[in-house]
Amino acid sequence: MLSVLDGLRGVTLLSAALRLLLAMACGGLIGLERAFKRRPAGFRTHILICMGAAMTTLTSQYLYLYMGLYTDMARLGAQVVAGIGFIGAGTIMVTSRQRVKGLTTAAGLWASAIVGLALGGGFYEGGLLATVLILTAELLFSRLEYRMLRASPEISLFVEYNGSECLEAVLHLYRELDLKILNMSIVNSEPGCTRSAMFALRLDKGFLEEHLLERLKKIPGVQSIQTL
Repeated sequence: MLSVLDGLRGVTLLSAALRLLLAMACGGLIGLERAFKRRPAGFRTHILICMGAAMTTLTSQYLYLYMGLYTDMARLGAQVVAGIGFIGAGTIMVTSRQRVKGLTTAAGLWASAIVGLALGGGFYEGGLLATVLILTAELLFSRLEYRMLRASPEISLFVEYNGSECLEAVLHLYRELDLKILNMSIVNSEPGCTRSAMFALRLDKGFLEEHLLERLKKIPGVQSIQTL
C-alpha cells in the first residue's frame, strides 16, 4: 500500500470527502461508456451506485470507530453486494428476437458498487486500479471481442421477410453459397403479417459476412436483416 495515503485511511472529514469524490469520479468513468452506447443504466446511475456503496462502507466504519457500536462492519457492505443484483436484473431483458441484452451493463453496475465499497473503506489503490481495469475491459476488450466474432465461422441472422416465396429464395441462396444451416426457427409465420426467421449458419473459411448480407438484401421481399 502507498504510505502517502496512510493519513487518509481513517474516518475524517477530509478522507470522507476524498472517498466520495473518488467514488463519483470512478462511477462516472465506468458509466460514461454505457451512456455513450445509450444503455438504460448510464452515467448518473453508475455515479449514484458507486457513491452509495462508498457511503455504506464509510457509515460502517463511523459506527464502529466513533459511535462505539461493535457490530460486524462488513454487514452493510454485504447487503450492497446482494442488493445491487436487483438493480442489475432490471437492465437485463430478452428481446422479441430472443436476444439477451443488458448483461454487460448489469456487470458494470455490480463492479461499480464494488469499487465504491473499496473506496469507501479507504482502499484507494484497489478502487482506482479496478476502475482502470474495468474501463480497459469495456473500451479495449470490446473491440477485440468484435474482431473475434467477425472471424468466427458461425453466424446467427434475424431476417424479416414477406411471403413463403421469399423464404424459399433465402434458402436457395444458402444452398447456392454452400452454407450449412445449423439451426432454423420461424419466429412469426402468420399470414398477412411480416414474417421473421432466425438462422444459425456455418461459413466457410475466408467467406465474408458482408457478402452474404449484400446478397440477402437483394432478394425481393426481404425487409430487414440483423446479425445476432
